[in-house]
Amino acid sequence: MSIKTFVAALAATVAVAALGAPAHAGATLDAIKKNGTLRCGVNTGLPGFSAPDSTGRWSGMDADFCRAVAATILGDAEKVQFVPLSAQARFTALQSGEIDLLSRNSTNTLTRDASLGLFFVGTWFYDGQGFLITKAAGVSSAKELDGATVCVQSGTTTELNLTDYFRAHGMKLQPVVFESFEESYKAYFSGRCDAYTTDISGLAALRSVNAQNPEDHVILPEAISKEPLAPAVRRGDDEYFTIVKWVRNALIEAEEYGISSKNVDEMKSSSENPVVRRILGTSPGMGQTLGLDDEWAYRPIKQVGNYGEIFSRNVGPESPLKLERGLNAQWSDGGVLYADPIR
Repeated sequence: MSIKTFVAALAATVAVAALGAPAHAGATLDAIKKNGTLRCGVNTGLPGFSAPDSTGRWSGMDADFCRAVAATILGDAEKVQFVPLSAQARFTALQSGEIDLLSRNSTNTLTRDASLGLFFVGTWFYDGQGFLITKAAGVSSAKELDGATVCVQSGTTTELNLTDYFRAHGMKLQPVVFESFEESYKAYFSGRCDAYTTDISGLAALRSVNAQNPEDHVILPEAISKEPLAPAVRRGDDEYFTIVKWVRNALIEAEEYGISSKNVDEMKSSSENPVVRRILGTSPGMGQTLGLDDEWAYRPIKQVGNYGEIFSRNVGPESPLKLERGLNAQWSDGGVLYADPIR
């Protein structure tokens, strides 16, 4: 064999090996497996997304994403240590290693993605910022808020968006800024501000849970920003990042192909759909690519549910928040929810 032929053959062998082998496990994934628990940073209490009930059990879309990742990596959706974090502390906790995953209604922005030493794993909830105001105020549009006092939490994109919106529309703003989420919304409900602003999903939660009479408050029709809320992981562990990203994709694609927690066993045993078989591990290979077994996606679907189930029980029309799917509907149903294909 000539030197030229040998070099070409060696290069081809290395390329094939690189394509077939997952990235080497890093410190985060190793620590999760060693500790037998996933430390997940969540909101201190946002109904529908992450909030403890009277028994201390956490529920919500973000909490359920934590459970789904735990089910994939550890085999048990309940092997999660929930760590409640303020807006100011959330990214520091991830950077410092206090948590393994941040699933806390955080907006993916260029600055955060490029400068904080973290990776967002894909949008989990498409939202936008809005305004909550009393019905008695007689305001029907955000453009009528010129000169209004607006309660807002500091250290958030919400605060920046508020200033940008008023400046862009030539309106005067009197912001009333609070460090904690609880302080900010309690100030609004006590009458200290004309309006309150945060993500529209958060406004729906506050109105349904915290208002003395929800019917006395209205959410104005404008969404003044794009808020792609996404879980995030710390940089430096490529295999872990890839796993978390594909848990998200699996839950979304499971709904698209009609796989739910109720029928997952039946579909696993009888479906001839090639996509369903790849998702549920009947056709082997996908798990090996991730450095996992072939039931990596079956477990979170079985134990937590597909995206539609998670949405419905936490924030959907049958929940206290009563949110429609809207942008969070599947791409085939008029929304923008779109999973990368499992193949």
